[in-house]
Order: sequence, then C-alpha cells, then structure tokens
Amino acid sequence: MTDRFEVLTIGRVGVDIYPLQAGVPLADVTTFGKFLGGSATNVAVAAARHGRKSAVITRTGNDPFGAYVHKALRELGVDDAFVSAVPGLPTPVTFCEIFPPDHFPLWFYRYPKAPDLEIRAEELDLDACREAGVFWATVTGLSDEPSRDAHHAAWAARGPRPLTVLDLDYRPMFWPSREAAREQIRAALPMVTVAVGNLDEVQTAVGKTDPVEAAQALLDNGVELAVVKQGPAGVLGVTAAESVTVPPVRVAVLNGIGAGDGFGGALCHGLLAGWPLDKVLRFANAAGAIVASRLECSTAMPTTQEVESLLADVGDE
Repeated sequence: MTDRFEVLTIGRVGVDIYPLQAGVPLADVTTFGKFLGGSATNVAVAAARHGRKSAVITRTGNDPFGAYVHKALRELGVDDAFVSAVPGLPTPVTFCEIFPPDHFPLWFYRYPKAPDLEIRAEELDLDACREAGVFWATVTGLSDEPSRDAHHAAWAARGPRPLTVLDLDYRPMFWPSREAAREQIRAALPMVTVAVGNLDEVQTAVGKTDPVEAAQALLDNGVELAVVKQGPAGVLGVTAAESVTVPPVRVAVLNGIGAGDGFGGALCHGLLAGWPLDKVLRFANAAGAIVASRLECSTAMPTTQEVESLLADVGDE
C-alpha cells in the first residue's frame, strides 16, 4: 500500500442552502438546510462513500463557511489538506428551488470571485496530482485564471497516466459564451483520458448533438473513454474497442442536482476496481439515481451497499 490518494479532485466548493420544502418558490420558502456542495467536492465525497481514499484541491473564504467546509469534509471522509483560504473572498453559497421531477433552478453566489478559481499552479502538490489513482477535474475550473493554468500544470505533471478525468460540467453562468467554453475544453481534452458529460455538455465540448457522434468526437480529440449521459435513454460509454449503453435506473426524483456527482464518484470506484465497462456504468447510473431521490448532494451520496441493493432490486423487476 502507498499513501497516494485513490481519488483526487480539483475545483468547485461551496455551501448549498437548500429549501426543506419541495414545490415552493424560493421567495416563499421559510426553512433551509445547509450542506457541503460544489461538483468536484461532491465527487470526492461520493468516492469516499465507496471506501476510496479521497481528497479535493480547492479554496474557500477565510470565514465561518470556510471553516464549515473543512469540518464537513473531514466528517465525510475526505482529506482537506489541499483546501486553503483566500483572504478577502467569501466562501460561495448556492440556493436552489425544488420542483420535481425535472426543474431545479440554481442561484450561485460566487462574487466578486469564487475562491476556488484562485487555485494556483505554484501551490499545487504535483506529486499528489501525478500519483493519484484518479485525477478528476471539471470544466468550471477552466473558466478563469489562475485556476485554468493550475489545471494545465497538474495535467502536465501527470502526463499520459490513465484515469485522468474531465467532467464536462458546463455551467453557462460561469462563461461569457458557449464558444469560449468550447475553446478551453478543446485545449484540455488532449490532456485527459476520460471525458464525462450529458448531451448538452458534450455538444458544448465537440459541437455534436448525436450521442454516438459526440462520443466518437471526444475519442478523436484524444480521450480513451467517453461517457455520455443521455437522460431517459440511459448512459453511453465508448472506447476504441467497445460501445456500451446501459438503461436508466428509475426512481422517484426529489432533487436531481448532485446526481451527476454521485455518478462520478461511483464511476471512479468502478474504474479503479477494473470492472468491465458495462458494470461500471450500471453501478454509476444506480448511484446517481439514489442521489436524485434525496434532497441534498454531498451527504446524499450512497454507500456501495446501497448501490448494490438498488441494482439487485432493479434486477428483480
């Protein structure tokens, strides 16, 4: 055994302030819950739920919410050694509305600038980036400097190692245009070996709306595994040697936000385990479905046993 991290993520962190009443406009909500949030952070938590040694590289404000981030990470089994504070910037908070099954508007308060976009190349532990079993980054981290440069520094240090993942995670509010995001994604794809995104995100990345064509375009841009989440059509996974489609796992949706991060942490677990692609995608799909059936994101991430139980139930139907 080595002391390397099995899953190391880099990118967004924040505090989710979610209504405890579903189907109520935010203006009328009276009670809220406070939860750890941020896509890269949620993926690290999700991987830790499957027993993986996980850490996140991110930055917070030097404020009570920043202290909460450290506390929540430790409680959820994620190493916080690479989480530092940025003086003068507040820890971001995010509000949402919950209108099941498919309408969950988000309001990001990341002003004047999110601390996680102040991740700096010179402050990275490049050995940790290089040696991690999975190194997971998101497109949001490419939206501004110095974070963008830090991502490329980590990828350059890591080189062509397998399981270097880019979550396409396109959020329009973080970019001046879709074209600006596409430019940065195109520059990043040759640096990674796995790309993961939904139909809108892969269209942003490679300009293709057909999932098979989009997956092939991702491979043509240098990745070894393209994962395209197709909503009710299931999940497509494509490598140079195989193409696999798995059906969706149907659950009663409460809050779809965070389902992709639960999928991501489970994907990391399956890839590290060396499972066949079909098994990896089925496991990740079920994990994401469980998160969609729950209110919050980070603390909603399922354990391996919970995912296996859902898969067993689905198999019995």
